[in-house]
Amino acid sequence: MRGHSAAAAALLAGTASALTDIEHKPFMRKNIDPIVFPGKYVSHMHSFYGSDAVTKDLPTTEQLQQGCPSGENPNDLSVYWAPTLYYVNGDNYTEIYPATFKTYYEDIDRAEIPFPKDLHMVAGNASAKSQADIDEKVSMITWWCDGNGPEDRNSRPRAALPRQTCSAHMQAILRFPNCVNPDKVTEYAYSQASAGGRCPANMKRIPALRFSIGDGYCFHGDFINGWFDDAAKNMLKAKGQSFMRIDGSHGNGKQYSKCKAKDQDPENGTSDYHKSLEMMQHHSK
Repeated sequence: MRGHSAAAAALLAGTASALTDIEHKPFMRKNIDPIVFPGKYVSHMHSFYGSDAVTKDLPTTEQLQQGCPSGENPNDLSVYWAPTLYYVNGDNYTEIYPATFKTYYEDIDRAEIPFPKDLHMVAGNASAKSQADIDEKVSMITWWCDGNGPEDRNSRPRAALPRQTCSAHMQAILRFPNCVNPDKVTEYAYSQASAGGRCPANMKRIPALRFSIGDGYCFHGDFINGWFDDAAKNMLKAKGQSFMRIDGSHGNGKQYSKCKAKDQDPENGTSDYHKSLEMMQHHSK
């Protein structure tokens, strides 16, 4: 993935409607995607946040809860990842670390159930090449300059990167599906505006997750639920509030863990951009 400059670090935008948010630090860059390519080292590069109990293999919620969180809430052992953002200068690729990366949980007052055990979701379109491949009303994918701009969202495709250097940070939003079949968590969808915001048949509404980091039209993200049950249920008590800290039996909802999240499989896969391309090309042959 290509970025514009080191000054254009990705930053998640918060809004007044967010009922809770959690800040996460990146702990790993690697060519794995346990949802899309489970068991393989053939993905493009992703940056990982949350529980470090993630490898090439698709983890369960219980397995994630055995890890160390890179986020500030010890009750959230979920893992989140998105394409790594790079500053490209010739053949040199330098990772752009986000100024902040936060997960926001919104519309909690409309949620019917907490995140189910072992729920894993993908949002966005990794194959998108134009604005026509993006449904902003559903996924909310939009890029813009934070603070004083300059802002050119209305003169370019909104899912494309800003065409001018941002004076502060570059921001984006990515919204995940907010409906799931609790009896088959691999079935999930967005609520239907045409149906009054209701979920498809046999599905229940869950808190609406959104986060940001990545690049242009193909911006996408992944999430595997690792919330401890008590805290996930406490989240639903945020009804009617502008913000609520999500505490639980594992601690205060705004405190980083004393452990340090790290790659649990350092001998396999790669964090090198060019090496990842070689591994992808070898797999495709």
